[in-house]
Amino acid sequence: MIHPSAQIDPGARLGANVTVGAFAVIGADVEIGDGTRIDAHCVVTGPTRIGRDNHFHPHAAVGGDPQDKKYAGERTELVVGDRNCVREFTTINRGTGDGGGVTRIGSDNWILAYAHIAHDCQVGNHCVFSNNATLAGHVEVGDYVILSGFAGIHQFCRIGAHAFIGMGALVNGDVPPYLMVASEGYSRPRGINAEGLKRRGFDATRIAAIKRAYRALYMSGAPMAAAREQLAPVAAESEDVRLMLEFIERSERGLLR
Repeated sequence: MIHPSAQIDPGARLGANVTVGAFAVIGADVEIGDGTRIDAHCVVTGPTRIGRDNHFHPHAAVGGDPQDKKYAGERTELVVGDRNCVREFTTINRGTGDGGGVTRIGSDNWILAYAHIAHDCQVGNHCVFSNNATLAGHVEVGDYVILSGFAGIHQFCRIGAHAFIGMGALVNGDVPPYLMVASEGYSRPRGINAEGLKRRGFDATRIAAIKRAYRALYMSGAPMAAAREQLAPVAAESEDVRLMLEFIERSERGLLR
């Protein structure tokens, strides 16, 4: 399962049935779970913890130092869950000492070629990052988020669950759950991700409540405080709208609006 040309540090720990391809490099303080596949020319440096049944395609660079001028060599980590597919030339960096110390990737994600996930990012489960999608540092991404090709997310932004970010979109503010964002210079919301929600089993009643929340927040012209007041009674009956309002209340950077 280990190609003779692969370089594996004695301090690395590999689980059962791990495959390591030709000329791959596994550094010290790297832990790789059962059934994970590391293809040819991949580089995995530590401290990094990788779960089971992941597949890292050729030339992925995982667990490298953060691209942050303040980083001074302190111990930081990358933690990756299970069953992720990481395609060619993807880069995923460890955290920074003053940014929480950990970059974290959940499970069942598809991270396609040339994607970049910077230091201290927190990525949920079942996400799709299309080719060249990029997260700057400290970005939080919820579950079931789709980033289309060449999408770029500014540092410290948050992307709520089930959001869809269109091709080439440049996001410089928080995106609440369920929204769809399209590019026009700096990107702006362009409706909700209705098709994605239908595919995930959201019924018409749930989608209608989310649409009502979107209209209040983005189409009514009301100030944010007034829009939130309008949505309070809707949130009392809709768990999805309540989650949107909680997301808004936690926003520190301000909404993309």
